[in-house]
Amino acid sequence: MSKSQETAVYTHGHHESVLRSHTWRTAANSAAYLLGSLKPHMRILDIGCGPGTITADLAALVPDGHVTGVDHAPGILDQARATAAERGLVNVDFAVADVHALDYPDDTFCVVHAHQVLQHVGDPVQALREMRRVTRPGGFIAARDGDYAAMTWYPESAGMDDWLDLYRRVARANGGEPDAGRRLRSWALRAGLTDITATSSTWTYSTPEERAWWSGLWADRTMASAYAERATDGGHATVEQLRAVSRAWREWGEHEDGWFAVLHGEILCRKDDV
Repeated sequence: MSKSQETAVYTHGHHESVLRSHTWRTAANSAAYLLGSLKPHMRILDIGCGPGTITADLAALVPDGHVTGVDHAPGILDQARATAAERGLVNVDFAVADVHALDYPDDTFCVVHAHQVLQHVGDPVQALREMRRVTRPGGFIAARDGDYAAMTWYPESAGMDDWLDLYRRVARANGGEPDAGRRLRSWALRAGLTDITATSSTWTYSTPEERAWWSGLWADRTMASAYAERATDGGHATVEQLRAVSRAWREWGEHEDGWFAVLHGEILCRKDDV
């Protein structure tokens, strides 16, 4: 196994405004494309597990198997362990890992899953190679990532346009690719995967409650998270520009006809038996 190769900086960090979004995620709303392939006995590796809500769901879906959740940030794993413990799950464990150089033998897992991970790493093709390496023959490599340039909303807003332009610049300066969703199939082919099913799905926010939640977490994230620090420290925006973007998010959330869609690309790849 090769030495760790992570070069990117995680754009969001783990501020409360970020975890507000991450803890909302479930296997049903974030990994539906994978669920039909799961069997009760499977051993699963969940990469970039964060606070562990998807990980816990996967563990519940494989009661005779086992799930290992890994993350590059050690600090978030205590919350992931607490999430699993609260649900009484005993078939799950957590560890620190770099997806570019996973500390597991070849052919270890039935499924290797990554949600919203490849957009943040320095070498997504190498990451997929490692995911393939630790997957058993006949097993599955699964990845789902957002595509920021494909996000769309109503009503139109110059401030929201500024948000999108700023976010994409900051993410790329940190070594990631914010428009990852459209690239997943290409990256998988470059990683040597051949049996690839590429799909897409969306999150949509339109009810008053959904708009308040989505706009609020992004308004707060713009001002208080690691993303805000990286935007200002990197010279991408001033504090006043961040305030304007934050206001634009809150204004969008107040529109009764407001609508926001987040497009995700997905790949479900079966590893060759040979």
